[in-house]
Amino acid sequence: MQHQIKIAPSLLSADFGNLQKDIKLCEEGGADILHLDIMDGHFVPNITFGPIMLKYIRKYSQMPVSTHLMIAKPDEYIPQFAELGSEMISFHAEAVPHIHRSLSFIRSFGKKAGIALNPVTPIEYAFEAAEYCDFILLMTVNPGFGGQKFIPNYFARVEKLKNFLIKNGLEHIEIEVDGGVKIENCKSVSDAGANILVSGSGIFSGDIVQNLIAMRKALE
Repeated sequence: MQHQIKIAPSLLSADFGNLQKDIKLCEEGGADILHLDIMDGHFVPNITFGPIMLKYIRKYSQMPVSTHLMIAKPDEYIPQFAELGSEMISFHAEAVPHIHRSLSFIRSFGKKAGIALNPVTPIEYAFEAAEYCDFILLMTVNPGFGGQKFIPNYFARVEKLKNFLIKNGLEHIEIEVDGGVKIENCKSVSDAGANILVSGSGIFSGDIVQNLIAMRKALE
């Protein structure tokens, strides 16, 4: 069952040797979305995994998947992730020359389309693209590695985007926050206006089920 505030465990922090088990624990703990961070070593200084990961995930889970393309040429990989069953696909505004075209390309596969912004990319990029998005992903750490600390002054950034969406009748657009989200700050993130909270080490460090239960309770 989907919640008003959605928790999206980032599989980048999962135990790849026991990935099926970790995903089942996410389901048991009441997670809403599985988050995939796709990195190419060019757009960000790290390499993670590609479409084949989603292929195997789909063999043992039907949880909704959000694919975050932190790659230099996202348009080349959108079809594969769409065809393998990712319900949500986002790319970085900094990585493409034609944001509207890429958003429309994602939607042509019947998928939810979103843009992602690095921490100091002007929020106005999101304002201009918002009407073509289903969701907007705000990074609260510099992308590339898991386990980083949330940058506190980005609460105001989330609030600014939320206020813009409300003012312009775009409340249906979801705000996703990725980076440093943990049990102790998740309520502040959601209060600022985010309704999709991506958490990696905050969920996968320790007891996955209990961490999810604690995070859900903290959001009450």
